[in-house]
Amino acid sequence: MVANVLWQGLLNALGSVLAWIYDIVPNYGIAIIVLTLAIRLLLLPLGIKQIKSMQHMQALQPKLKELQKKYKNNRQKQQEEQMKLYKEAGVNPLGGCLPMLLTLPFLFAMYAVIRPPTLTPSQDPQQRGSFVVANNHLPQDSALFQNVLTHQNTDFLFMNLQCNLVGAGTQVEIKYKDPADRLVKQLPGPGNTTDATPAPILGKDGTALPFSAQTRGTLDCGHQRFPDMIPYILLLAIMVGSTFFQTWQMQRASPKDSQSSQQQAITRVMPLMFAFFGLQFPAGLVLYWTVSNGLQVAQQTYLLRAGHIGPEALERRMAEQNEKAANPTPRRGVMSWMTERAQAIQDQRGQTPKPKGNGSAPQRKKRPNPGPRKPPSGGSARGGKPPAGDPGGRKKGAAPGNQLRRNPKPDQPEDEA
Repeated sequence: MVANVLWQGLLNALGSVLAWIYDIVPNYGIAIIVLTLAIRLLLLPLGIKQIKSMQHMQALQPKLKELQKKYKNNRQKQQEEQMKLYKEAGVNPLGGCLPMLLTLPFLFAMYAVIRPPTLTPSQDPQQRGSFVVANNHLPQDSALFQNVLTHQNTDFLFMNLQCNLVGAGTQVEIKYKDPADRLVKQLPGPGNTTDATPAPILGKDGTALPFSAQTRGTLDCGHQRFPDMIPYILLLAIMVGSTFFQTWQMQRASPKDSQSSQQQAITRVMPLMFAFFGLQFPAGLVLYWTVSNGLQVAQQTYLLRAGHIGPEALERRMAEQNEKAANPTPRRGVMSWMTERAQAIQDQRGQTPKPKGNGSAPQRKKRPNPGPRKPPSGGSARGGKPPAGDPGGRKKGAAPGNQLRRNPKPDQPEDEA
């Protein structure tokens, strides 16, 4: 359930972006090319990682074969040595699979967005005789949806991007599946020899569209097989050729005998499979495929010239991994940063001058001994009688602060009475 919601969200997002690009550049083919560039730019880090991982894995194949021969009778030892080799080379055996799995959904999503929306008869008794849009991922209020639904303004380089090579140069019948009898029938409207009366088209869930749309019985893909099919042939040839070239480019960058016979067979068969699919897929999807292949070739060319892939790239990577293993550097993280910070503060405190003495608290400075105190004039010494007229022993007019005079220290001699 969650996966389906995410998938539908991806399709609707791509459809919205494609319709927005079409509003800026009102050309169906250019809009597809711009969206392809945006997708490849978004997946550029994954694409580079995929290329590096696949090429490094191919470069390790000879060494992996040697380990298989050496430890053919010890399966556990063989796996341990393989993992050790992966670690020394800094290669993740699954590193090339995950990026590829993340790029495949965009291919299927583009197919769902580019193909013409299907129509189905309305099940509402009040809308009997009308058709409802199904499997649509374009905004219903967009100009692109209107043109795609009515099969107008979808041409690019002498091709109708809704058509394929099989139907090029002909009037292709537009089919629908009748839920009443489960039979596949031709839509009514122009081009239908049995029912040429068009039927109104409603939006999703039977809602009214912001424009008037009617069904057509056929899709105009040309009137003559030749020369109308030439642009479709050229586009398909470029797509297949670019697929072959990118696989050959990766084979040339790999060391000799790095690919097994099964891998070589796959790289040869895959372009032929794409050619078979391209015969039946809409030309808009073939255009997306071709542009995507061209960008893939550009990525691989850059990586080859920069030295990130190629025969010497793996050896250089292994040397870097060995150097890191010989001189390991601690990984910096939040905890390591906090530890270093605390150590720095502690070192800074240790460099401050400490006060002299045995204890940590500073010693109080001794006051000099002033010697014997002279009694005040008119009075007696400590222990004598107070002056006359002063019962408290304090001279009249003396400052109040004199009452708080500190007692002499114990070692200070007192005056004799």
